[in-house]
Amino acid sequence: MIEESVDLEGFQLLDPTVQQCPHLYYEKMREECPVYSTEVAGVPIVLVTRYEDVLEIIKDTDNFSSNTGAGAAMPVKAELADRIRELYREEGGYDRVGTMLTIDPPEQTRYRKLVNKAFTARAVSSLEPVIREISAGLIDSFISKGKVEFVKEFAVPLPVRTIAKALNVPEDRLADFKRWSDDNIAAIGTALSDDQRLVHEKGIIEFQHYFAEQFEKRRENPEDDILTNLLNARIDKDEDPDLPDEPLTMEEMLSIISQLVVAGNETTTKTLTEMMRLLGDNPEQWEMLRNDPERAGKVVEETVRMTTPTQGFWRFAKNDVEIAGTKIPAGTRMVVMFSSANRDESIFPDGDTFDPDRDDLFSHLAFGKGAHYCLGASLARLELRVALEELVKRIDSYELTPANNFDYLPSFMLRGLKSLEIEIKPAQ
Repeated sequence: MIEESVDLEGFQLLDPTVQQCPHLYYEKMREECPVYSTEVAGVPIVLVTRYEDVLEIIKDTDNFSSNTGAGAAMPVKAELADRIRELYREEGGYDRVGTMLTIDPPEQTRYRKLVNKAFTARAVSSLEPVIREISAGLIDSFISKGKVEFVKEFAVPLPVRTIAKALNVPEDRLADFKRWSDDNIAAIGTALSDDQRLVHEKGIIEFQHYFAEQFEKRRENPEDDILTNLLNARIDKDEDPDLPDEPLTMEEMLSIISQLVVAGNETTTKTLTEMMRLLGDNPEQWEMLRNDPERAGKVVEETVRMTTPTQGFWRFAKNDVEIAGTKIPAGTRMVVMFSSANRDESIFPDGDTFDPDRDDLFSHLAFGKGAHYCLGASLARLELRVALEELVKRIDSYELTPANNFDYLPSFMLRGLKSLEIEIKPAQ
């Protein structure tokens, strides 16, 4: 339990003080008001903070829907929605349709099955040598300096290059790819001006045009990659006769690629950085890793539990329901707070302590559960484990420098440090 205390009166999700350390507030909510009414961007919402309640909601697609329209993006007012639609008409953007995250079963089942055919376990595991090579090269670029700004020099380029490799994006487009990735997450849990939102939407349209062109090239000249797999993915009628067997539309494929980029990129950057902060704060854990690198998998899981880079996700109530003794009217917009659930003392005793040897290590909800389980979970776990193995191999010890202010990016959904300065003692 966190020893500090906070007052929930006047609580605002977008308050910078809250965003710097939300766990204090979520702990208070779990204790006093596990279904907490508030508002964001002028829209009334409720936050659900206890593990069992969050788990119930994300598994119950009959009463709780993910079909929120904008996915994880902040709600927009009618005037801005009109301006966005006009921008897409002017720039030739594709409709942003619901596929994986923002649609419910049984419709979502078709997308899940098709994506599983394209983003296979073999496709993910085949990236391990690539991830190891990229990790080693990045470490070699800074190890002799004895210091590194970890976000810019490692945590950003590793997942960007990895998911770009998976999608066959050439080296000379990596800068554009990173910018498009930033555009795709810009409105997630963050307050933007209308003009800022439109700038990022224009970047998303550029992203759409690039990948639409790549898909068309694959129609004429198929390659051994995820894009070609998506083009060719079909539901086997013998396997599931109730699902349609037509191919994915361009709009659907672009939606899936967008989600792959976010799932396989931004969240991994944030988790890598938090992992190094946690291990820097717990040097005995780094020493244990040095002596037993096979602990890397445990460290990854405990990092994901404690940091939960995707702090929560939108749902809305399809029916009048009751959660934790609180009546929730149909139509209520809510956020299931994975980050709070992952520190719930009833499931994770001493949940604010970094303990890779804890029981029920895999019970966390950082990747969700059920129908909307994170598409990029297997890739994220692979990247985090391989990166940690390579870091431990090359770094004897390190310290977080006094230059760190541990400032977090301004989002209540995608939480991550802006920078992390560390001093390194290379392995002999």
